[in-house]
Amino acid sequence: MSLRLNPRAENLKIPGTRQFSNQLVHYPDAVNLTIGQPDFPTPSSVKVAGIQAINQNLTGYSHNAGILKLREVVNDFFTNKYGFSYDPQDEIIITNGASEAIDAVFRTILEEGDEVILPAPNYSGYVPVIELCGAKVVYLDTTETNFQPSAEKLAELINEKTKAVFFNNPSNPTGVVLSKETIDNLIEVIAEKDLFILTDEIYSENSFNGKHVSFASYHEIRDKLFYIHGLSKSHSMTGWRIGFLMGPAEVMQHVVKVHAFNTICASLPAQYAAIEALTNAKDTPADMNVEYVKRRDFVYRRLVEIGFPVVKPNGAFYIFPSIKDYGMNSFDFATKLLQEGGVAVVPGNAFTPYGEGYIRISYAYSMPVLAEGLNRLEAFIQSL
Repeated sequence: MSLRLNPRAENLKIPGTRQFSNQLVHYPDAVNLTIGQPDFPTPSSVKVAGIQAINQNLTGYSHNAGILKLREVVNDFFTNKYGFSYDPQDEIIITNGASEAIDAVFRTILEEGDEVILPAPNYSGYVPVIELCGAKVVYLDTTETNFQPSAEKLAELINEKTKAVFFNNPSNPTGVVLSKETIDNLIEVIAEKDLFILTDEIYSENSFNGKHVSFASYHEIRDKLFYIHGLSKSHSMTGWRIGFLMGPAEVMQHVVKVHAFNTICASLPAQYAAIEALTNAKDTPADMNVEYVKRRDFVYRRLVEIGFPVVKPNGAFYIFPSIKDYGMNSFDFATKLLQEGGVAVVPGNAFTPYGEGYIRISYAYSMPVLAEGLNRLEAFIQSL
């Protein structure tokens, strides 16, 4: 074909999570531990709310930023839960999942040649969006600090090209929750810097030890902070595609334009379902977490018994054991494990080069599935 394409799009690769989950069609008997999707159904009352909206013909466009009632409910939820508030009129946008929120922010703030600092390893969906905007990713290595980003290392990376720093708490792929001490130290570095801050806290409702500490609770950075959240993980609503974006009105007036020209608005029936999720079904995540903690403890214990060095996660539903003792890179290890051991996991290098030497296991699966997967993993290790 002689017509030229955008080379940035041509250079995109299918995420490592999907590379391995897509292979399962060739291994129908394999145990799949790849995808970070809750195995719980969407709460019944939330489904009913969505159905009622459809039956009442609430199926058209909403305001670009989302229906005001939902924006008010979003603010009430986070105010009551985490103690920070955003104006529903001009500081909250309902997006098509957290992913679209991230895309809208970066396409609003980034220019060619800008730099974005990302603690690594990190979720595979971040880097491509940044690079599509013509910006450069600068990695903050967390592998030597138990996946807690070092404030000292962050300070060393900030320069005149730094446009933003992007945090994810709790973390995908490590499941690590940033400690208050870590966040305090990071805030001390970035509060006086002329840069934007993004925080993806979509797993905050899946924090297991103590109260989640949010970057949005620090007033000294609120004028340059974008807070990203959604219902995919907390309420098992991945397919409903409802995300929340909060930020300062001065900048959000421009983000909403980018969002509008991309998607116009989020699905209206899904927005009405989201109101139910954040009101009458607001305790759903706590109920799910009881099971996630059991799964986490089981998977962690089995990995330690097998002999994997691993940091115990305190959030999300991922665990990130080291495979450095087995003489293979993470892609080869995951491939061999799938082909010979019958278990699908995600190689660590899917989460930036700093994930090399690890694999990601999702425990968003039932206990019988996890037990079989860990038994197969143990047998595979014993066969090496």
